[in-house]
Amino acid sequence: MAASKADPSTPQQSPGSAQHTPTQQGSAPQAHSPQGKGRLFGLALAALGIVFGDIGTSPLYSVQTVFALEHNTIPPDSRSILGVISMITWTLVLIVCIKYLTFVMRADNEGEGGILALMALIRHTLKDRKKIRRMALLLGLIGASLFYGDSMITPAISVMSAIEGLSVINPAADQIVLPAAILILTVLFAIQRKGTARIGRAFGPIMTIWFLTLACLGVPWIVRNPQILKALSPHYAALFWIDRPWMAFISMGAVVLTITGTEALYADMGHVGAKPIRLSWFCLVGPALLLDYYGQGAMLLMHPDWIDNPFFRLAPSWGRVPLVLLATMATIIAAQAVISGTFSLSYQASRMGLLPRLSVKHTSKEEGGQIYIPEINWILYCGVLVLIAIFKSSARLATAYGLAVTGTEMLTTTLFLTWARCAWRWPKWAVALLGVIIYSVEATIFSANLLKIASGGWIPLVISAITIVVMTTWRRGTRMVYGQRALAEGPLEDFLDWVRKENPPRVPGLAVYPHPDRVTTPLAMRNNMRFNHVLHEHNVILSIVNENVPHIRHKQRVAVTDLGDPADGISYVECHVGFADSQDVPKALALAYDRLPDLNGLDITKAVYFLSVADVKRGDPTDPDSVAATNKMVGWRKMLYVTMNRNQADRTKVFRTPRVRSVVLGEVVEI
Repeated sequence: MAASKADPSTPQQSPGSAQHTPTQQGSAPQAHSPQGKGRLFGLALAALGIVFGDIGTSPLYSVQTVFALEHNTIPPDSRSILGVISMITWTLVLIVCIKYLTFVMRADNEGEGGILALMALIRHTLKDRKKIRRMALLLGLIGASLFYGDSMITPAISVMSAIEGLSVINPAADQIVLPAAILILTVLFAIQRKGTARIGRAFGPIMTIWFLTLACLGVPWIVRNPQILKALSPHYAALFWIDRPWMAFISMGAVVLTITGTEALYADMGHVGAKPIRLSWFCLVGPALLLDYYGQGAMLLMHPDWIDNPFFRLAPSWGRVPLVLLATMATIIAAQAVISGTFSLSYQASRMGLLPRLSVKHTSKEEGGQIYIPEINWILYCGVLVLIAIFKSSARLATAYGLAVTGTEMLTTTLFLTWARCAWRWPKWAVALLGVIIYSVEATIFSANLLKIASGGWIPLVISAITIVVMTTWRRGTRMVYGQRALAEGPLEDFLDWVRKENPPRVPGLAVYPHPDRVTTPLAMRNNMRFNHVLHEHNVILSIVNENVPHIRHKQRVAVTDLGDPADGISYVECHVGFADSQDVPKALALAYDRLPDLNGLDITKAVYFLSVADVKRGDPTDPDSVAATNKMVGWRKMLYVTMNRNQADRTKVFRTPRVRSVVLGEVVEI
């Protein structure tokens, strides 16, 4: 956003914060590398709470939803039950085990996963493939926006489905489901600002108990009716499609609920690593889920009238109250995982120039993924409350669920196959074979979910569309501002030549200018000279460079670059920070102090910080001299960009500069 020689297609996050793209693929952050079996099992336990909350609570509502579709009733007879359980089994095998755990998680961006990380990996590695880079950007934008669409539904449907277990115990409890869900979610969103470090320590053990409970609930029913084990054969799914093709197609719209959260397996890979996630899935999560689904199927074969809430009916009457409490804790963890994932995705999007500068607060010194973004938190909360008020039950809410999930997964498949072909040089037949297998399942599920649009499926699509508009508007507007600002700043080399030639008046002290790079002159430095006609005796241009790793050691953070002539009193410093490190400019200056001989003897605690700002305004398109007359952005999108630009996070808070010694100088930029 500041340098004329930088790539304008990847705008910077903010003045003073440069964007760094990873240069290696397939190497996880060192902090996440399991060292010994103890470390591996510890991370596997953590993965249970961080990664598997969403998919782990799917048994609460998925089977019930299959047989409770309002307009296309699927009878709970043996053919349907065996067919549905078989489809669930092989959907989990193909999508989770084969697609994500075996293949997609190998495409990591220095240990980080998720659709935006994969998009950035493709765009950085395939620099000479412009069409592919544009395609990756488009798919990444759509995939991220679809994630936002589902991120509002997951907390609502998870918590409501758990509390609805009270209705099995006492039908009169229906009246407290709605207020109880609102209360729990309100408390959950309210405590986000305090961080979840302490609660997070209990997530893994609680989810371990949850998955063991799922298995224990299913096994007795399987023993009573082992006929359900026939569903392990995929031919029962095929028979269901042959005998009842329309019912099978409709049921796929609910089967998708069993794989919600699979994208989290990939997106949260940077938190714990790929091996712990695979270990947790194959040793506990996968078997527990299948045992529970098969238990529900076996029970329905014996009691088809128990379809109102098959999950809670698995438990004996004495165990239902504790099960409701455990399910509620599990769904809170699932909701927390989605909220944290939304924070992480928003943070990535902001660093990639797809969203404005956000008020990111790191809530844990040990775990970089634990962040809090108040703007995103309260937008999510309001959206969740609206959805609860509209749908009022998890069964109705399920009609809005699934379309965005499958859409995101299909986009991830497309990006992965592109990466496998172009970067890994997979042969075409291998790409085609994997694509046919995975697309056949995902496209069928996606098509079935299209039928939900009229009954609620339009909601995540609307949310996704709004998100796409916001991201594309911000990206396009930033590119326009980027170009104009670079013209106003001018090359740094020219400014240095002018200073050496004219030798302008100097004032005592140290001035620090946060700036993205050393290509252009900081806007605040140029305007300080223009309006005050002086320079400080000592000046430091300081760039914050974001690295795609959690932490960078203090000794390795700063690098000082010679600008040619120490006598001009202008130095350049780069400070490299990880995504869990703060963008603390005064701390960066302190780290670089010993490498800047020009500052020897100076009290850097008295430095003055000059922050550059572009005051963006909507220009007059009828004025031929205005830039607004040449750009093609429509008026309402210009207003949207101006509004977002003016409501970005406070620069002094982001860079942690003392307010009493921070000066903001800038330029009016029209779009």
